[in-house]
Order: sequence, then structure tokens, then C-alpha cells
Amino acid sequence: MSFVGFTLGELRTVGRSVRRSVTERGPERETAVQSLKAAAAAVLAWALAGWWWHAPFALLAPWTALFLVQDTVYRSLVAALQQFTVVVLGTLLAALAGVVTGDTLAALALALPATVLLGTYARFGAQGLYAPTAALFVIAYGSYGPMDIVHRLLETALGAAVGLCVNALVLPPVHDSRVRRLRSQLAAESARLLTDAADRLATREAADAPDDWDDRARWLGDVLTDLRTARRWSDESLRLNPLRRLRHRTNPGRTAPPRPAVPDTAWYDLTDRLLALMRALMDIETRPDALPPDALDPLLAFLRGAALAVSGPDDPRTSGARPDASDGLDRARRAHRELLGSLASPGALDTEQAALRAATGHVLTALERARPDPAEPSAHPD
Repeated sequence: MSFVGFTLGELRTVGRSVRRSVTERGPERETAVQSLKAAAAAVLAWALAGWWWHAPFALLAPWTALFLVQDTVYRSLVAALQQFTVVVLGTLLAALAGVVTGDTLAALALALPATVLLGTYARFGAQGLYAPTAALFVIAYGSYGPMDIVHRLLETALGAAVGLCVNALVLPPVHDSRVRRLRSQLAAESARLLTDAADRLATREAADAPDDWDDRARWLGDVLTDLRTARRWSDESLRLNPLRRLRHRTNPGRTAPPRPAVPDTAWYDLTDRLLALMRALMDIETRPDALPPDALDPLLAFLRGAALAVSGPDDPRTSGARPDASDGLDRARRAHRELLGSLASPGALDTEQAALRAATGHVLTALERARPDPAEPSAHPD
């Protein structure tokens, strides 16, 4: 690819991202909002420190505010505490090195190794870099006096306060859209996998079992990993978030969103059970004679009932259009009883039937455990 073609492709990608940030809610808009907030926080911090206060080291306030508009309010608070701590330590070590040596080069040689090592302390996270940065500013400008140190710390504290307040009070970030998208995707793909398997078995074709059943079931585990990460990110974005409390205060009678058919935690077991079931079904399809003829209809009914149970409508607009998750679970129970009656007794089962009996039983048990108690409040009301 030529340089011109690469550049045009990048420009088109940037253009699509800009358009999405304006036209729809998503990560592009969240990034744009946080970027504008960070710039606004830096301008406000400079206005307070440089224009109004006329602080001698006014640059430190916007510098600090700019990097404290983090992706969550909680992370902004943690970063503010970390950064202020490392700036205090870096400033004091630099001042001590300057007073002891009286020479800029010697002070740098003495202070920078200590502050760089201090910045690697895991508790300081990414903010550890500011320890040697603060020391470098202090020594380079030769500002070792007590009032100079006090001014630096006050301006750093001002910038931290501005960045934290802007992030918390101006459109505080809440990252819940990805959780909803992944949860819906996990339910929809699980239901589609079960339905496709039922449709395939209903044709009784003698072809080889489709390899993508196993791949699709494994892919559900990848989606679940992404959901677990997104859930942690969403939970963190709600910690110390004033927008969440404001919503409850201004609208205390707000109806909570409908529950998902399967709670997040229940998917950890269910995805493993679905993988085992798909492998058992692949063996059954490879050997059509392994399944008694009168067991096919109950098996199909079980798969379709389980598909309905995992994809119960999250949106109340669909609740009246098709049966809900509890009805799907009831169907799966009835079909499973018929399936067990159609199979041989456990001691007489061959390998394929034994695997199918165990896999369907495990899936049904996982679905029953996943069914939320209507009287129990939702742990995640998003």
C-alpha cells in the first residue's frame, strides 16, 4: 500500500469516528467528551492560577488538571491522591538535593535516580512518573526556598482539585453501554447456537457434524471474558459518581430496567455446559443411529426451549410479542423428561447417549440456577 493510500484510509477512519461521535452514543463520543473536559479543566486551572492568583509556578495547575480527567470519577480521585503524593516527595527530595549540593548538575545526579526509583512503586501506578518530573522542574529552575516549595504544592493541589471537580460535575463518565451490548450479544448468540443445532438435527442429514458448533461455543467464553471486564469497568464508573445519586434523588420512583434472562454470574457455568452440549450433539449427528428415533423430537424441543430460556426479552417491548424466559425453561424441563424417557437406562447407554444425557442435564441445571428470583433485587440495575 502506498503512503497516499494509507493516509487516505486513515483519514476516512478518522472521519467515520468523528461522525459517530456526533450522531450516536458510543466510545467515540465518550472519548470526545472526556478530551474536551480535560482541555476545559486545564484552561480553568490556568485562569485560576495564572490569571487570577498570579502564582509564580502557574503552569503546574493546568498541567495537573489536564491529566486528572480520567475515564472514571473514582480513577480521577485515586490519580489525584497518587500524583499529589509523588509531587510532594519529588519536590522535597529535589529541594534537599539542591540545598546539599548547591549545584544544578550534582543535584540532578543525586535526586533523579532516587525519584525515578520511587516512581516505580506499584502503589503510585502511572502517576509515579511525576516524581522525577517534579524534581527536574525544581532543580532546573533553582527554586529550593520554603515558599517556592509551598507554591508548587498549592498549585499542584489546585490543578488536582480542578481536574477532579470537572470530571465529577460535568457529564461524569458512566460506562454501561458496553455491558448491555455484550450481555445482549452473549444471550443472542447462545440462543442462535442452540436454535441452529436444533434445525440441523431436525433435517437428519448424514453429513459430517459442523465444526463451527465447537468454535461458536468456545467464542461464547471469549465474549464472557469481555463482559467480565466491561462489568468491572462499569462498576468502577459508578463509584463516587454524583450523577448516579442525582438520578435516584430526583426520581426515586424510577422503575428499574428489566432483568436479563440470565444474570452475568450464571454465564460462567452456562457457557462451559453449552460447550459440552455442542460436542455431544456433534457426536450424535456424526452417528445418527446413536439416537433412538423417538428421542429426536424431545431433544429438539429441549434445544429450542433452552434457546428461549437464555434469550428472554431484556426489552419490555418484546415481552408481549413472544414467550418469556420462564416459559422457555418450563419447555426445556418437560422436553428433558421426555428425552430421558426415550433414552435407554443409564447402565445400558452407549457413549454418545451417555454424553448427551449428561450434557442436557447439566445445561438444564445451569439454567435453573440462573433463573433470577423475582423477589431479589438486581445487583446491577443497568
